[in-house]
Amino acid sequence: MNRFLSNLFARRFQCNTKNNLHTSGQDFAWTKSILPKSFIQNNQKIYPPQEIGENPRPAFICHQKTNIKYSHEKLWYIACFVRGMTVDEAVKQLSFVNKKGASFVKETILEAQDLAVKQHNVEFKSNLWIAESFSGKGVHIKGIRRHARARLGEVRYQYSHYFVRLEEGKPPEDYFKRNPLTAKQQLENWLEGMRKRKIINSF
Repeated sequence: MNRFLSNLFARRFQCNTKNNLHTSGQDFAWTKSILPKSFIQNNQKIYPPQEIGENPRPAFICHQKTNIKYSHEKLWYIACFVRGMTVDEAVKQLSFVNKKGASFVKETILEAQDLAVKQHNVEFKSNLWIAESFSGKGVHIKGIRRHARARLGEVRYQYSHYFVRLEEGKPPEDYFKRNPLTAKQQLENWLEGMRKRKIINSF
């Protein structure tokens, strides 16, 4: 008797799920994707033909890794570390960085390098350098942590996104341009700015 009832309820449950398949979208509306899409769309951008004598436009590839279980603030330091490096140098340096986020950055760079050769007609995979590298804030889920004396505390589970853009060619000598001017030029610019300053409430 119990087996008969269990089979009957199972059949009714199957029928109800089949009949309600078209209404299941409302039940799963909260699962709507909120992943970033604008950065990846740069790969689909179509440029106009170049003129004769114009410098050739280097090929590039944009790639991202989403929902990394890591703080975007910690990931930012690793992303800044590899900017302006060649791909081979960045992979070599990240192999010795004893941070959890370094493995995610290294994996993303290798994936972008593979996509550049297979999908974006890059001839040599070693002829790439990191033009852009930054992190973004992902989903932050709030949870509850139990404390003593029947009190509660808040705990946050942080997720982040990592974005990288590889460009074909050789990297610049000074990516960050720390001192583009000489000492004499910097002094002249400072004196000129001091002469042009305006003192408030004066004649």
